[in-house]
Amino acid sequence: MKWTIFLEGMAGGLAALLMPCIFPMLPMTVSYFTKGAGKGRGVRKAIIYGLSIVGIYVSLGLVVTVLFGADALNNLSTNGIVNLLFFLLLVVFAASLLGGFEISLPASWVNKVDSGSSRQGMAGIFFMAATLALVSFSCTGPIIGTLLVQTATTGALLGPAIGMLGFSLALALPFTLFALFPGWLSNLPRSGSWLNVVKVVLGFLELALALKFLSNVDLAYHWRWFDREIFLSLWIVIFGLMGIYLLGKLRIGHDGDAPLLSAGRLGLAMVVLAFTIYMIPGLWGAPLKGISAFLPPQASQDFDLYALSMKLDRLALAPGAKTEAKPHKYANLFDKPLQLDPYFDYEEGVAYAKAVHKPVMIDFTGHACVNCRKMEASVWPDKEVYTLISSDYVLIQLYVDDKTGLPASEQVVTPEGRHLETLGAKYSYLEASKFGANSQPFYVLLNPDTEAPLVPPQGADYDAGRYRQYLESGLQAFRP
Repeated sequence: MKWTIFLEGMAGGLAALLMPCIFPMLPMTVSYFTKGAGKGRGVRKAIIYGLSIVGIYVSLGLVVTVLFGADALNNLSTNGIVNLLFFLLLVVFAASLLGGFEISLPASWVNKVDSGSSRQGMAGIFFMAATLALVSFSCTGPIIGTLLVQTATTGALLGPAIGMLGFSLALALPFTLFALFPGWLSNLPRSGSWLNVVKVVLGFLELALALKFLSNVDLAYHWRWFDREIFLSLWIVIFGLMGIYLLGKLRIGHDGDAPLLSAGRLGLAMVVLAFTIYMIPGLWGAPLKGISAFLPPQASQDFDLYALSMKLDRLALAPGAKTEAKPHKYANLFDKPLQLDPYFDYEEGVAYAKAVHKPVMIDFTGHACVNCRKMEASVWPDKEVYTLISSDYVLIQLYVDDKTGLPASEQVVTPEGRHLETLGAKYSYLEASKFGANSQPFYVLLNPDTEAPLVPPQGADYDAGRYRQYLESGLQAFRP
C-alpha cells in the first residue's frame, strides 16, 4: 500500500509540473541557478532548492498525520460525514481546475515569504522554494488537497507524508536535473494553451473521483440514492465531455481560440472516448472488471442482465449450493454479490455452519473498500472459486464500516472502554481483537466448532488460481 501511495504522489507531482503556474517557471528558475556562478555552485543551489521543496511538502504531510493521529486516519475512510465533506471539497477543487474560480493564498503570505528569498545562502534558496509552493498554490492546491484526502483515507499512519514525498520528488527532480544538464532546456515544449488543457483534464478527473466518496456515504448509510447505474451515468457524461473537450469542440474557463489538434491530444481524446463507450454496457449490468473496484457493488444495480444470467447459471456452477428458507439477519440492508446467499451476522452464520457441518468463510469487507469490490468482480466469478464459496463454505460477510445501529441489547463496552454502537464498529473490533487485522478485504477460513482459523487468514489475491488453492487448503484442514 505504501508503494501505491508513493506512486500516486509521484503521479500528482508530475501532473502539477505540467500546470500553467509551474511549467513556465522551470526554465526561469534553472537559469537563475546556472548563470553568474560556476557549474558546481549552481548545481549545489539546485540540489538545495529541490531538497527544500521536498522538505516543505513532506512537512505538510507530517502535519496532517500529527493533527489527525493514527486512529483518526484509519477511521477517515469509514466515516460517512467525512466522506461527504471530502466529496464537497473535491467538487470545489474540480470547479477551480475547470476555470470556475482560482484558489489562492493571501497575498500577504506570498509577499512575506518572497522577501526572504533575497537572503544569501541556503536560507534564501529555501525561501525561493517556499515562494514557488505559495505562488503555484492556485494550480497545485487542488492536486495537493486531493492527494492528502486520498492518502488520509487509506488509514496508513504515514500515508499523507509518503504521498507528499512522492509528489515533491516528482516536482523537485526536474529543477535539479535541468540545472545539471542545462542543454536539456532546449528540448522542453513551449508554454501555451496545452497547459490549460492539462488543467481542465485534471478537473474532469477530480470530479469523477469525487463521486467515489459520495458513493461511500450512500452505501454506509443505506440511502440507496446513488446506485451503480447512476454512478456510471455520471461517469459516462464526465468522460464523454472530457473527450469532446479534447477534440476542441468544447471550451472551458480560460481557453482561447481552439488550436489545431496535435497528434497527442487527438490520441488522448480517442482513448477517453473509447473508455466512455466501454462503460455504456455497464448500464445493463456488464461487469466492467477494469473499473469494478471504483463502482458501487454490482448488486446495487436495478436492471442487471449479468446478474440474471448468473442466477440462471448458478445451479450449473454450484449444484450443491443450498439456501435457507428463513431470511438471514440484516439481509435487507446489504447487496448480495454474484447472487450468493451470505450471512451478515457472525453468530447466526457460525450457528448455521455448525448445523450443516461446513467450514466458514468470513469476508471482512467494507462499503468503501475498492479492493473488496475488485475481488468480487474479478476473482469470485471464476467457476471453481464460485463453486467453492457457494457450495463448500458458509459465507459470512461482515461490513466494518456500516453505520446501522445495534439494538441496545447487543451494544457492548469493550475492555478498553470502547462503546460498540453500530454494526460496523462491532465487526471492526472483532477483526482487530480476534484476528489481529484492520484491513479489508480480510478472509478467514474458520472451523465453526472451535471458531479458530483453519489456515492463516489472508487479504486480497487477484490470482484466481492462488485464491482457489487457499480455499481448498481450508477444506483440507477441515476434512483431513
